[in-house]
Amino acid sequence: MRRLFAILTLILSLAVPAAASARESLTIGISQYPMTLNPLIDSMLSKTYVLAFTRRPITAYDASWSLTCLLCETVPTIENGLARIETLPGGKKGIAVTYVLKSDAKWGDGTPVSSADIAFTWEVGRHPRSGVSNSEIFRRITRVEIHDSRRFTLHFDRVTFDFNVVNDFRPLPAHIERSRFESAPEAYRTQTAYDQDSTNPGLYNGPYRIAGFERGSYILLVRNEYWAGQRPAFDRIQIRTIENSAAMEANLLSGGIDMIAGELGLPLEQALALEKRQGNRFSFITRPSLVYEHIDLNLSSPILADRRVRRAMLAALDREGLSRQLFDGRQPIATSMVPPLDSVFAEDLPTTKYNPAAAAALLDDAGWRIGPGGIRVNAKGEKLTLELLTTAGNRSRELVAQVIQAQLRKVGIELTLRGEPARVMFGDTVTRRKFPHLAMFAWYSSPENVPRSTLHSSQIPSAENNWSGQNYPGYANPKMDALLDAIEAETDRPHRKALWRDLQQLYAEDLPSLPLYFRADPFILPKGMSGLTPTGHQDPSPYWVEQWRWD
Repeated sequence: MRRLFAILTLILSLAVPAAASARESLTIGISQYPMTLNPLIDSMLSKTYVLAFTRRPITAYDASWSLTCLLCETVPTIENGLARIETLPGGKKGIAVTYVLKSDAKWGDGTPVSSADIAFTWEVGRHPRSGVSNSEIFRRITRVEIHDSRRFTLHFDRVTFDFNVVNDFRPLPAHIERSRFESAPEAYRTQTAYDQDSTNPGLYNGPYRIAGFERGSYILLVRNEYWAGQRPAFDRIQIRTIENSAAMEANLLSGGIDMIAGELGLPLEQALALEKRQGNRFSFITRPSLVYEHIDLNLSSPILADRRVRRAMLAALDREGLSRQLFDGRQPIATSMVPPLDSVFAEDLPTTKYNPAAAAALLDDAGWRIGPGGIRVNAKGEKLTLELLTTAGNRSRELVAQVIQAQLRKVGIELTLRGEPARVMFGDTVTRRKFPHLAMFAWYSSPENVPRSTLHSSQIPSAENNWSGQNYPGYANPKMDALLDAIEAETDRPHRKALWRDLQQLYAEDLPSLPLYFRADPFILPKGMSGLTPTGHQDPSPYWVEQWRWD
């Protein structure tokens, strides 16, 4: 009888329905593996996506594009008294903004998230050698005033229209990271516990924590027992990296993954084709977004330093035809880095049309004449040959790169193509400005997001600032710097929108990057799953993973 009971128990354990197992776990496919897990270092979207399950920033924009508190209790405003204008030494105006952390916010080892964590994070962010990606927000804070363990005031050195948006101020656990930072600030980016001790529960304060991983392959998440918010539906979430988009689709169809993240999933045209074939098996959600697909130009190249060459390249690209043929016309052509969905988009700015004749004239004027084989050469006989770098395994980008190669060839520009894994491209090549000419990728943006980190001359990464900043082209124009400063300081919305128009016009004239289009992201979910709402901006959907449910 004992043997029979044991056999029956084993049979019953093996006969658990797949649906029941699915309710306990979820496997998500994404196209990139993070180069680092430190929330302040590097700007890969895959890192932001993974950490959105495990950490909460102070504030974030929700799916309705409203600023909301995730780690704080109330969004500070002048009206509610949590923000006040103050006079700084010398008579300049600053602003003091007070936040109160949620009383039940804890790190995954049970340590409360505290004002001391905020002060420590500020120390890391403002250090000139710490290597954080967006150091500007920390440098603007002149001091952190701690009132008690949960209440603190950030004193900013200027008044800006978005003074209460501290989405990029991502708290670090001081009780874990302080010793690693203070021992050698310049080496912090390689010594952080987020990379050397990634499964330490104390690094995470969200609904999940990282419990296991295989670099380049997957990250395993389990519930954070100290999370005090709504209990998430899944015991475990595995995030699998599948860099080849064809392989990702095959994994979805075979059951290797349950869903594909819209933020880092299939290209639109591949998802549309899949929906036609498999619409009865999966739920498809496609939302236009603030994702700016573009080509960064390394302006340190003597060829690309000539604005005539940059303008010629854009005129040589049939972007409307490309969008129509590859994306069914669902991805609008970009005139600048500001998306048409954004309230500050300048509708009256002209779009550079496909005009090979104009492109040829600009190249002639720049001293590049048609040479042997139809490739242009300069007076020294040097060929007009450029390299285009993009993420390897992304079928959409590979197709776009081939189209661009053919179109530039028609006006005498020779383009060679190179692909790198995303973790290499963004973790090293682009961040350290190692790409010789062109790099094609996308920026996620938030509503009315001032592009200081990508366009201001102070944000050019270099060895001197430990590769901080995201101005990868190396663009430096005093007019652009002044516009960025003016937009941030303008609290009158109509006046600010006029400045935004000037910025977009200057961007279109200077072309530090070649605008391509704004993406529409397809989310592919298992039938019966609900609660996932695409945001359409840089604060990704997993910030609200506790709302994901099985119907």
